[in-house]
Amino acid sequence: MQGGGDGGGSDGGVALGKKGFLSTGNRIPPTLHSLDLPDVWIPNTNGRFILSSNISNGHTTTVIDGKSIADDIRSGIAEEVFRMKNAIGKLPGLALILVGKRRDSQTLVRVKTEACNGVGITSFVAELPEDCTEDEILNVISNYNENQSVHGIVLQLPLPPHLDEEKILNSVSLEKDVDGFNSATIGNLALGGREPLFIPCCAKACTELLLRSGIEIMGKRAVVIGRSMIVGLPTSLLLQRHHATVSIVHAFTKNPEQITSEADIVVTDVGVPNMVRGNWLKRGAVVVDMGANLVKDASVKSGYRVTGDVCFEEANGVVSAITPVPFGAGPVIISTLLFNTLIAAKRAYRFT
Repeated sequence: MQGGGDGGGSDGGVALGKKGFLSTGNRIPPTLHSLDLPDVWIPNTNGRFILSSNISNGHTTTVIDGKSIADDIRSGIAEEVFRMKNAIGKLPGLALILVGKRRDSQTLVRVKTEACNGVGITSFVAELPEDCTEDEILNVISNYNENQSVHGIVLQLPLPPHLDEEKILNSVSLEKDVDGFNSATIGNLALGGREPLFIPCCAKACTELLLRSGIEIMGKRAVVIGRSMIVGLPTSLLLQRHHATVSIVHAFTKNPEQITSEADIVVTDVGVPNMVRGNWLKRGAVVVDMGANLVKDASVKSGYRVTGDVCFEEANGVVSAITPVPFGAGPVIISTLLFNTLIAAKRAYRFT
């Protein structure tokens, strides 16, 4: 291959400019992993606080009722579970693995277990200590992989820092990866013409909230704030599959306010309360706030309240529709988990 431009040479190496990613000669190029940096979000304390009464101009904002949408989804799941039980005497099964004693993780496992009970799905819970070894978790997952009564396996995140999260997640059988975290699932979601076994729960919940609220995705400009494996990345890919024009804003993005203010659809999950202010949002945009942040509040009995990444008071009167926190995206995410578990059981039993 002939070299040309910057860095082209007679040694046959390839380069992308003097500081390009590809190396020259016989040197091994750096891995993509070497470019990875953690997204550390810093709240903009100088952000202008805009009262909705000052900017609404009579504009009405619809609060999307996530609980009602979730109830509709669960009602359909319960009917199918009942039909499966009557036809073949089998029930879907979901295994939940909890490592450590994090209160938020314990709460989520409890909520998921109750949701299973509500639609007739059998739940299994394995609890491991904070200091458990990787092998101990892998052994639990292996047993659930082999258990024919278990059709979905959920590893409650985050895991303690001494554990290799990616390795452990990828040990879950692809046919039981109902969260949709497996690398193959994300790859199939990214490639047009491919069909993942499961659509990742958070991404599916986002599009369900939009479509069931009568909000068009095709041709719209969408901004996803955050690029996590759980929310940001799969959501951006699924919105593209729905033919939205998608931009991703992350902790290293310059002028995130300007980029976000041009979006028809804004999806957030960064874990910074009220980071997205009213002046970030275009009038008439739609907001799906998937953040859930605990904020100290002495007026509440627990001492904390849950808030999203978007300042709801400022968005109200600017956007055309928004999901509240709580009772917005959360219930729908859990409903999509139940739906994926049902689909996994139908495949396992060849039940149609």
